[in-house]
Amino acid sequence: MKILVTGAAGFIGFHLSRRLLADGHMVTGLDNINDYYDPRLKMDRLAQLGVDTEAVREHQSLAQKSNPQVDDVPYSGLIHDSAGGKFRFALLDLADRDGINNLFSEESFDAVVHLAAQAGVRYSLQNPHTYIDSNITGFLNILEACRHNPVSHLVYASSSSVYGANTRMPFTTHHNVDHPVSLYAATKKSNELMAHTYSHLYGVPSTGLRFFTVYGPWGRPDMALFLFAEAMTSGKPIDVYNHGKMERDFTYIDDIVESIVRLVPKPPKGEKEWSGDAPDPSTSFAPYQIFNIGHNQPVALMDFIGELEKNLGITAQKNMMDIQPGDVPRTWADVTDLFDYIGYKPKVNVSQGIAEFVAWYRDYFGK
Repeated sequence: MKILVTGAAGFIGFHLSRRLLADGHMVTGLDNINDYYDPRLKMDRLAQLGVDTEAVREHQSLAQKSNPQVDDVPYSGLIHDSAGGKFRFALLDLADRDGINNLFSEESFDAVVHLAAQAGVRYSLQNPHTYIDSNITGFLNILEACRHNPVSHLVYASSSSVYGANTRMPFTTHHNVDHPVSLYAATKKSNELMAHTYSHLYGVPSTGLRFFTVYGPWGRPDMALFLFAEAMTSGKPIDVYNHGKMERDFTYIDDIVESIVRLVPKPPKGEKEWSGDAPDPSTSFAPYQIFNIGHNQPVALMDFIGELEKNLGITAQKNMMDIQPGDVPRTWADVTDLFDYIGYKPKVNVSQGIAEFVAWYRDYFGK
């Protein structure tokens, strides 16, 4: 297949692109290489995919010089890798409507995996407009492109954050999610509603994936595991929110990728027995569906820190703090529907996953 992966320089997008290439697909990666976190990590991920990152930097620099008031990078062709062109990279912002339309019309993708977004719950408290530009306007541009350049399947990233104030455990996609507690979560819920509209009106087959606390090698520096490792190896204390009384359904990156790979060739067709009298939020009469992707086993934050301490050989200094606005104390994914649909459910436990992360972290940073 010819597959577009947005957010290809990001954590999940990089791993997914690498797996799709290994499986023999042709992949086009899209990213704007913003500075939400260190762009060097994003460039290093692209280098692993065979991209000439110096060409990317030169393109980015020229775009910024031509329009220094705007951070968005206009689409002006694809940057090919050096390994025969199976992976190609487009330096492009989601909010660039014309650039997105040109990319879709010129490339004729078979499927799209849309992972690019402004991430982070806490960042949304200080930078709300960024979330509207990327997660709402950007997603609309992707939907419009899929409408006018039909694809067999649009798979897109939602988030476990959409469960918000819900406290019924485990979280299931059959629950309503109408009480988000952060703007980030609200944008992800909006994405699900927008996707359903396009599935109904224009027949765009869409699958939304609610990811639960993804971690692993090449992970995001703003996530807890990375922040903890950085502080501990630098002799600094770690911030432990809600005084450690937190549980997360930590999900290893390989399990996320395996699930997506199995889902891409299985677009929804619509449920003939779906009823508006008792509407199931996870499916529809339209070609639309939602899945959780989580390990299905919440882990106490203090146990998670303990595994990291064991693997690093360092006892963390801990700053016990109140819970942050927008955070929830516990997450737990019901993945029954996912397993029934693709015959796979996440299986890498925290002990294995943290060991893999630490091995990569020590190698990458030389610590």
